[in-house]
Amino acid sequence: MLPENFQFSQGSLQDFVDCRRRFELRYLRQLAWPALESQPALESERLMQQGERFHLLVHQYLLGVPAEKLTAILQDEKLAAWWESFLAFAPALDGLARYPEITLSAPLDSARLVGKYDLVAVDAEGKARIYDWKTSQRRPQREWLAGRMQTRVYPYLLVRAGAHLNGGKPFLPEDLQMTYWYASFPTQPEQFIYSDEQYRKDEADLSALLATIQALGEGEFPLTSDERRCEYCVYRSLCDRGVQAGSLDAFEADLEAGEGLELAVDFDQIAEIEF
Repeated sequence: MLPENFQFSQGSLQDFVDCRRRFELRYLRQLAWPALESQPALESERLMQQGERFHLLVHQYLLGVPAEKLTAILQDEKLAAWWESFLAFAPALDGLARYPEITLSAPLDSARLVGKYDLVAVDAEGKARIYDWKTSQRRPQREWLAGRMQTRVYPYLLVRAGAHLNGGKPFLPEDLQMTYWYASFPTQPEQFIYSDEQYRKDEADLSALLATIQALGEGEFPLTSDERRCEYCVYRSLCDRGVQAGSLDAFEADLEAGEGLELAVDFDQIAEIEF
């Protein structure tokens, strides 16, 4: 059974799509398992911390902290480079109503969806841009991104629950755009234009997915058939799918080649972390 008042996020839905067993262990049993996701461990931890700090810097900037004050505290070379790239991009946000680190939630059938956005920016005509800051070392293929639950849940949820960001008027699907902005590839953002057709498809697909999850009982959450995913999952030893964590370099290379496997808690899911 799902925990009381459980809300489905893009992360939990992606877990279910990737491995139903992982979804069960993480969200139904709420089981913590002390295993590495990737190796080398220190490098993985460093990248996670850099990603967290970058998101925090951008958040503070969007809340009005002067850029020079934030720049002055930077000592990490890579983080400083990401920050300079963001400051070069930032003028694109001028003149827009900006809503950083905003959480939206809406019912869908008998379930509830929730999303925490890095930034929703709205212009005077009611057109909205969803920005998600990515700190991956490699840039994934567009086709891989298009299939991610985040790409589908975030625009859908903004239409359903974002009217208060648009003077009380619901956003039209065709007025939305989602942009993944890569700190390591600042001139190569990946943009997805939304549409009414995609909105209707997302609603139908999400409704069916939620119904599937809610109908499953204990013991009906099988392991993924793609054992490559297990290399980057903290539950792999519990599931008898190996002990050794997968290589971070191999993960990043697969991501760039369009064969990426989302880490169980990957470096880019900082949007769901509360600062």
